[in-house]
Amino acid sequence: MGALAKDVGIALTAALAAWAFCGQPAVAGSALVFDYQDGHVLYAEDIDAPWYPASLTKMMTAYLVLTAIRDKRATKESKVFISPAAFKQPPTRLGFKVGKDITMDQALRALIMRSANDVAVAIAETLGGDEASFVKQMNQTASQLGMSHTHFINPHGLPAEQQVTTARDMGLLSQALLRDFPEETALYALTQTTIGKAVIGTHNALLTSFPGGDGIKTGYTCASGYNLAASATRDGRKLIAIILGESSSNARTARAAAMLENGFRTRAWKTSFPIARIDNYPSEVVGGFDPSPQMLAKFNDCKAPPPPPPQVTASAATSGAAATPGAPSAVKKVSATKSSGKKSVKKRKKRAPID
Repeated sequence: MGALAKDVGIALTAALAAWAFCGQPAVAGSALVFDYQDGHVLYAEDIDAPWYPASLTKMMTAYLVLTAIRDKRATKESKVFISPAAFKQPPTRLGFKVGKDITMDQALRALIMRSANDVAVAIAETLGGDEASFVKQMNQTASQLGMSHTHFINPHGLPAEQQVTTARDMGLLSQALLRDFPEETALYALTQTTIGKAVIGTHNALLTSFPGGDGIKTGYTCASGYNLAASATRDGRKLIAIILGESSSNARTARAAAMLENGFRTRAWKTSFPIARIDNYPSEVVGGFDPSPQMLAKFNDCKAPPPPPPQVTASAATSGAAATPGAPSAVKKVSATKSSGKKSVKKRKKRAPID
């Protein structure tokens, strides 16, 4: 037991150090760890503070898919077609052409692993008839699950000013996914799968870096920062961690790992005392789901286009360079093509952030 305790202590210290190195949350920072089976809260930080869910929204989309399958309104072999509206969604995407169809089972894997926005819209249209009707079902289900501070605007979590949730509500949704559809828990632990000719991997680094990590969903937009609904199981006991608004993908993974490690280490003695559960943990927030001024400021900052670069004339750049020997020129270098004489400028490919 002494060696085991020492190993756990070392692992926890390393995870905490990694989290500190990655940097603290830039804006938000809500966090929650609780026991999946009995709901006992092991750590809570601003769990009812409103925040943008980003792609954690897709957990509700998945919940409605699994509900439809359970109620025999769909099967895993049901066809999901990529419509023009679905095809137009921004990354991340599965990227299939308009008219292409996949099975509902493939759609679920693309939704959870790839976080495919095009597939989220295709699912909404398949099950709801149209996106708006499906979103209405999402909000009705949120209410039934006790998610009293959550309001959905779309099925994928792409930026929407009024799309709001909390760490507690995302915890309740994570718990419901695992509790109501236990036969599907393996879905959230997949690290790679094939859909058609496309091989896709997970965005959830916790699955491969944390012993016992087995779920659930990542999320990112500029306004939300890096979100994570994580789960891990050890010795038959499962914990769920919710992280909202972290500063990077590495930071959210490190923070979740540290919190889960601490949760496993302290759960036995913490639950020996009367402690609140996720559904009745004391809240200082009263009311519905209005975004906070902090959220709106962040949303508007992300929505605003970047300022234009300063205008520098060739003559000014030349004179500036002459005045300061060795100074870099402000004029872009171009290369002339031999065949046409046209000038070409090399453009750096912009990479989308990890969801």
